[in-house]
Amino acid sequence: MLISVVLPVYNRESYICSAVQSVILQTYKNWELAIVDDHSTDDTYFSILPLIANIKNISYFILDKNYGVSFARNYGIRWTKGEYIAFLDSDDYWLPSKLEKQLKFMQKHNYTISQTDEFWERNHKFVNPKIKHQKIADNIFDKSLEMCIVSPSAVMMKREFFDKVGLFDNNMPACEDYDLWLRASLFYKVGLFPEKLIVKRGGHDDQLSKNNSLDKYRIYALLKLLLSGKLTPLDRDKVLEALDKKINIYIQGCRKREKRAEVLFYNAIIKRYLKNDQNSKF
Repeated sequence: MLISVVLPVYNRESYICSAVQSVILQTYKNWELAIVDDHSTDDTYFSILPLIANIKNISYFILDKNYGVSFARNYGIRWTKGEYIAFLDSDDYWLPSKLEKQLKFMQKHNYTISQTDEFWERNHKFVNPKIKHQKIADNIFDKSLEMCIVSPSAVMMKREFFDKVGLFDNNMPACEDYDLWLRASLFYKVGLFPEKLIVKRGGHDDQLSKNNSLDKYRIYALLKLLLSGKLTPLDRDKVLEALDKKINIYIQGCRKREKRAEVLFYNAIIKRYLKNDQNSKF
């Protein structure tokens, strides 16, 4: 069973080698790795070249400009051939048994998508995630409305997953995973292998999660969900509640930063989708 590993990278010369090395050291050997370089301007390519030069099942792609992480992941998905796909972010790394144990778990329980538990490393020290960040199994829709609870580096899915759910949204420079997992939770239960098999590293300055406008992209994802026509009445009410909360928080931030145009824009969304939600026609 071939597992395709997709690793997007942009300006991560300090992290990329440990990420790739963790794939090479997997106990499960039937894998291919697509490293998709999103037009790095540092020495990412030259730092990794000695490690991958003679490994036939590793391919390195350099994009002609910086398209964003969604495009890079989608590029890797389309290029690879495995029946299963696993993602690895360039600043994270796997424990050696990650692929082997996760594949056995998915096959045993017939999951289309699953994730493992994870260690958190912040500023080179291991820390304990907050209770709200603890992973849950199977039905993740409700909790996923609040925040992203699936880590890309922990996930594995069958290729058929994307035929049903679609790819990452190329229009989203951040929260693209929040959007995808929400869409996925309408169709699939997300299995959780409870062993910690990845190290999720954070604290560095270039993390997308440090973007102070993340709720703007979550609002976009929630609006897409409303317009999809795929929600049950109960799920639609939950999405509207989450949308109301996130828009009001975001508007407060816009007012503090005197972003008047954004305040007007999001107030218009409230008027259209929330105040008159019972009669709205999308």
